[in-house]
Amino acid sequence: MGTTYTVNYYLIPGYLLPKKYKLFILYSIYTLILSCFIIVLSIFYGLIFLSDLSLEEMPPMSRNIPSILIVVYLVVILVSAFKLLKHNYSSISENKELKNKLLEGQLKLKEQELYYLKMQIHPHFLFNTLNTLYGFALKKAEDTPDMILKLSNLLDYLLYQADKPMVSLEEEIEHIKDYIALEKMRFQNTLCTDFKINGSITHLEIAPMLLIPFVENSFKHGSIIDGKLHITMQLKIKDSTLAFVIENSVKGYEKQNISPEGIGLKNIRKRLELAYPNRHTLKIENSECSFKVSLFINLINNKND
Repeated sequence: MGTTYTVNYYLIPGYLLPKKYKLFILYSIYTLILSCFIIVLSIFYGLIFLSDLSLEEMPPMSRNIPSILIVVYLVVILVSAFKLLKHNYSSISENKELKNKLLEGQLKLKEQELYYLKMQIHPHFLFNTLNTLYGFALKKAEDTPDMILKLSNLLDYLLYQADKPMVSLEEEIEHIKDYIALEKMRFQNTLCTDFKINGSITHLEIAPMLLIPFVENSFKHGSIIDGKLHITMQLKIKDSTLAFVIENSVKGYEKQNISPEGIGLKNIRKRLELAYPNRHTLKIENSECSFKVSLFINLINNKND
């Protein structure tokens, strides 16, 4: 009992678990020598005082010193192994709990960062849209009421839907169409747009306000060439993978002097990394006469990210 107690409550927690292996081996040798001495002393004590110096009177097991030592140290080893297994199980449980807390903290941090990015893009989007409305008001255009109505729909989406982690893809596309309609009112005959949708968009969800900034960016940084601003958009769904390609006209000299990747695209890059890690591809091509963005997203998460 003394040897077992010493090994399990002093040597293992004090030296083995902290990985002080040299001291553990040294003190284990000391414990082995001392315990052997005490065991032998106990046997002779029994021989002298209990059996009147008669070896034949002692129990058979007491007369076999190697057997006694084997039994004692076998008990020590078994109890020590049980304690190590119990400690290992406890460590695994603690590590798992700590890992879960860490993952939960990372998830909350990720949600907070996504929320911050959404809040950052809200005033940016609203500022650009209100500028458009302001221009219409100055002109006292007849389309101003219709424009206010579409802007109201966009603001409703912005304020009440964009805070959700996911919205329907159909809803996102409808608000893209509303935004294009607003810009058509502003550009009038100088705008040439083409928006094609291929594949079924029902029952699919996407992070809110993820595609509109690309559309907004194309209007903001696009160039009117030969009296027309050309913007083409194509959204394709195949095997739950969304492919969104948008291209707008730019002038060659503007390509060198203006960076089309403003707040909107930088924001979207961060949001994509957070919302679709390892599940998206964003490609930006800036040529002499066009600026093209290609986005591919796996909308269905088949892995535990």
